[in-house]
Amino acid sequence: MDAKEQLTTLRKRIDEIDGQLIPLFGERMDVSLRVAEVKVRENMPIQNASREQAVVDRAASLAGEDLRSEASLLMRTMIALSREYQRSKMFRRETPLLAPARSPAKGDVACVFQGLPGAWSEQALIKLFPDASRAHVDYFEDVFLAVREKRARYGVVAIENSQTGAIGETYDLLRKYGCFIVGRTWIHIRQCLLAPAGTALSDVREVLSHPEGFRQCGRFLRGRGWDLTACRNTAVAAETAARSGDGRTAAIGSRRAAEVNGLVVLSPDIMDAENNRTSFVVIATEPEYDEKSDLISITFSTAHRAGALCETLMPFMAQNINLLRIESRPSSSPDSYRFFAELAGNILDADIRSTLKQAAAACEYFEVIGCYNNT
Repeated sequence: MDAKEQLTTLRKRIDEIDGQLIPLFGERMDVSLRVAEVKVRENMPIQNASREQAVVDRAASLAGEDLRSEASLLMRTMIALSREYQRSKMFRRETPLLAPARSPAKGDVACVFQGLPGAWSEQALIKLFPDASRAHVDYFEDVFLAVREKRARYGVVAIENSQTGAIGETYDLLRKYGCFIVGRTWIHIRQCLLAPAGTALSDVREVLSHPEGFRQCGRFLRGRGWDLTACRNTAVAAETAARSGDGRTAAIGSRRAAEVNGLVVLSPDIMDAENNRTSFVVIATEPEYDEKSDLISITFSTAHRAGALCETLMPFMAQNINLLRIESRPSSSPDSYRFFAELAGNILDADIRSTLKQAAAACEYFEVIGCYNNT
């Protein structure tokens, strides 16, 4: 028998085994539902940790030494699936997902960004809202305040860099001010070394930048012996370098920052990675989405126990929904974290809504904070 025939025979046997497994799986799920009905009727908790551990231990002992860990994982997965099935059948409460969408504003709409003209966030705003009225503020939190107080319809803030990762402050402020994400874009970051006209590279003694700029340009800066001074953002760094006028102070920033502040580019494209990009989100006080929206952001917290996060994410795996990224942030409670996740999909899709409700049922807290497009 050649390899092809062997594979055909073995796969046929797998199909036969699966034909026995699936009916048994369905029977087990039906019995677990009846168990849950008894617990609800008698006002007993759905989850019984000691009983679940006993089931796992028994499965491991039946499997033998070689498959003990695999059998334990299989049974824990089975228990989690049973719990989700019980919730979906017995607790059909409507979980609030996302408020109705308002219509996006167009044309000369008021927008706010953090930094000064020439900042990367301004460039993201121009890309997203080319005809908008632009205002700038000093800090990330000021952007959220301006939107919350309706001094601006939209705010644009950085949320992730392809080199240095997530910007935790943005996630924290999203929940602090109850804002929604209504748009997102990526900007290619081409950091340059900027200085007043007439400055030579050998003249530089101090370099100004946002800390992210220093991290993104580590190889260029290493070993040069320059003093590195942190600023609120790279646009502020460029403005400060322009005001210094001493020929010894340079800044890391964009070519636009150089143009705005009358600086020259001493060294172009000094980033460690050529594909350095930063993601910016648009925030608003109300959600805005339509049938073309393809991204959803959620935030949630789970119980502090083994497998709780896995239970929350399992519905997405079961429905083949792509989870694009997940971040964790400390919460106010000890040993507790709040998670932020982004997934592919549209809140208007019935399967997506059903999956989100199943995930919410496994959480202590769950909220959708946006459905939007990646521009």
